[in-house]
Amino acid sequence: MRNLVVRLSLVALAGIILSVAGLQSAHAQAAKGPSGLPLPRFVSLKAKSVNLRVGPSVDYAVSWRFLKSGVPVEIIQEYDNWRRIRDADGTEGWVNQALLSGERTAITAPWMRGKGENIFVNMRREGMSNATLVAKIQPGVVVKVGECNGDWCRAEVDGTAGWVSQNEIWGAYPGEAFK
Repeated sequence: MRNLVVRLSLVALAGIILSVAGLQSAHAQAAKGPSGLPLPRFVSLKAKSVNLRVGPSVDYAVSWRFLKSGVPVEIIQEYDNWRRIRDADGTEGWVNQALLSGERTAITAPWMRGKGENIFVNMRREGMSNATLVAKIQPGVVVKVGECNGDWCRAEVDGTAGWVSQNEIWGAYPGEAFK
């Protein structure tokens, strides 16, 4: 009887281990879209005019139109050659992948827009809070992002380059590092 209980316990334990392994595998697969690229991820708009659709096809209605290239968006879903995106304001919809670029851009503190005239994002010569101030950027400005180290991002706007705190931009995940 004792051997039977031990065997059943081992079988149950093996089943639990296989279930957990299957869940971990499913979670790892869920982190990548059909393109093989991670989801979610940040990209930018390539075209000057981009229709945001309610579904993944030109047969779906246009719900919004972006009129500026370089705006950062977050890809949150993929279907065929369509990407479901979200902008800094939380607006979501579908765009064709041909209208997107892998070039990284960000928006400076969009959550601070309209909060006052003396609110700025500081751009510094180096990625340190005590480094020399290079520029003060208003909230809502689109900047090109060259790299991030997890705390600071090297950015450029209107010919001025420097480092901005990663916590003060929308276009890079907290702690994300890339070159």
